[in-house]
Amino acid sequence: MKRLFYIAALATLSGAILEGCNTTGCTENQNSVPLAGFYSMSTGDAVAIDSLAIAGEGAPNDSLLLGPSERGSQVYLPLRSDRNVTTFVIKYMQKALAEYDVEDRITFYYESTPWFASEECGAMYHYRITRVSHTSQILDSVGISDSLVTNIESQTIGLYFRTSDPDEPENPETPDNPENPDTPENPDTPDTPENPDEPVTPENPDTPDEPDTPNTPDDNPEGPAPSDNTTVSHD
Repeated sequence: MKRLFYIAALATLSGAILEGCNTTGCTENQNSVPLAGFYSMSTGDAVAIDSLAIAGEGAPNDSLLLGPSERGSQVYLPLRSDRNVTTFVIKYMQKALAEYDVEDRITFYYESTPWFASEECGAMYHYRITRVSHTSQILDSVGISDSLVTNIESQTIGLYFRTSDPDEPENPETPDNPENPDTPENPDTPDTPENPDEPVTPENPDTPDEPDTPNTPDDNPEGPAPSDNTTVSHD
């Protein structure tokens, strides 16, 4: 009877240990790994971004935390337990950016502390993030809601990217052009005649005044006017 009770108690105790381990998440996540989500800087909303390649600095090329073929909204950023600093590189593989090798770098500074969970779950490290630095090509800022990183899965880091607003038109509206804007495309030109091929003559051309013509004799001048048949006699 005592033996049966012992076996039952042992089974109950083992179940309690496993349940407690599941509660802390150690059976699913036996390492303390920060989880970072992607957000739009302009709206503050969570976003899913494609064509990102994220890896730890110094990791092999095939050791990507997020591949460019995936469309991700969050990523795990494991910290190195043998150091107090870890740097991650974000490469932007979109067509407009890939040819220019646009990338951002995030560096976490932290303190690591060994932590013993239980005999079943074992030991692991907890991290306390003390400082973050980053470049700002596309990444605008990094937010941290909890500096303590444990094995409990929780998104405590936010990566805020400069993204275009989907409601914003690609070609912003411009004010209506006036009928005759003073621009080189539509300069103020004088009115042209209906028939441009014909020369334009002004109404009052600047032509020299007509020369004065001699006065013609009146019908009854004071003296006779000479004629072709007039002769002059000499004494």
